[in-house]
Amino acid sequence: MLIMAAADIALIIDEGGVIRDVAFNSEDLAGSLEGYERWLGRPWVETVAVDSRPKVESMIRDSAAHGAPHWRHVNHLASDGLSVPVLYSAVQVGHQGRVVAIGRDLRPMSVLQQRLVDAQHSLERDYSRLRHVETRYRLLFQISAEPVLILDAATQKVLEANPAAAALFGARPNFTTAFAADGAGALQTLFATVRATGRPDEVRVRLADEDGREVTVSASLFRQDNASLFLIRITSPQTDAGATVVPPRKSKLLKVVERAPDAFVVTGTDGHILTANAAFLEMAQLANEDQAQGEKLERWLGRSGVDLDVLMMNLRQRGSVRLFATAMRGEHGAISEVEISAVAVANGGPGCFGFAIRNVGRRLTAEPRSGRELPRSVEQLTELIGRVSLKELVREATDVIERLCIEAALELTNDNRASAAEMLGLSRQSLYVKLRRYGLGDLGVEAGEA
Repeated sequence: MLIMAAADIALIIDEGGVIRDVAFNSEDLAGSLEGYERWLGRPWVETVAVDSRPKVESMIRDSAAHGAPHWRHVNHLASDGLSVPVLYSAVQVGHQGRVVAIGRDLRPMSVLQQRLVDAQHSLERDYSRLRHVETRYRLLFQISAEPVLILDAATQKVLEANPAAAALFGARPNFTTAFAADGAGALQTLFATVRATGRPDEVRVRLADEDGREVTVSASLFRQDNASLFLIRITSPQTDAGATVVPPRKSKLLKVVERAPDAFVVTGTDGHILTANAAFLEMAQLANEDQAQGEKLERWLGRSGVDLDVLMMNLRQRGSVRLFATAMRGEHGAISEVEISAVAVANGGPGCFGFAIRNVGRRLTAEPRSGRELPRSVEQLTELIGRVSLKELVREATDVIERLCIEAALELTNDNRASAAEMLGLSRQSLYVKLRRYGLGDLGVEAGEA
């Protein structure tokens, strides 16, 4: 009873290493061990996992030395196919070679160890996320074109400044010295307001440079390491509400697009026109851009109501479309064959679509065809989609396949029309009718018709 009270499991082993008695102080441990009822009369080494058998033999052997007992980690087979870890110590009792093995259930310890490992992994993931956030912050802080600084809220000492701020302030020891004297009071009022309310605010002040240009100073308050800090951003005021400053190189690109001979139009994702260049207004036969703004592009673009829907669906799915063939209708009835290349742009808002429209009506084809001449390829057949009805398209496709089969039969028979007719399952008269219809061969010379 004393041994059972001191251990989760106790085994009595005879001099041959056979289990003679088993006692459990933990019903949970007994229920987890596989076939413990059949342990009596079996060698101890047969009740443990293969990797634990050398440890059991070593404990039985060392117990005869009557030295200090050693604790060994032994794995028993569990009922669910896993292993149950038990910490054993074996002591020889009496002079008959009997050994008492005292075991402690290590599963609670294993659970704690697993929790510790999981906690370490969680900490590592959190540290990794923090490192990635810091890296992104540093990258954004460094590449920002606007001057950005971090000030100590108490002393207004500059703690960090990005390259744009360093170029603006230089080696000035104090933040306020970069501004004109009349702006120092406004800045102090700004800092006091932000400290008191905790909400971001901004003020316009003049720089202490030769131009004395006006800038907007925005301040936000945040806390870090038990200290209050200001995040300062300096921007040039915008002339129009919502307008942005365009770099000189980009402004040249806008001028080129405006004067390009190909039409260019920008719409919202709903297809309503936002802006268009002069070439588009000319093709749409409009007097000025105001007549196009806010109107649906399908009013002028597309042979049918589905053309623009198909184009915009592809833009939403793929982001860009090239060489989309359709037609453009003017206000006064002029119709132009056009090719469209378009792109979808997501500019941090609802996004927009840009359409480059080229008039291809005056292109010279390599082999001009009359209106009644049949298309000679599948590519030419697809050009008819949207121009003729489905019934006519099916008839055109049937004629194309029929002509190709006749040409192939004539080629295989070296222009022997009798053999070609037999190969196609036609009479010679029917073949001649089709040859005349498609303009194939020289019907005046019936060579090889033996």
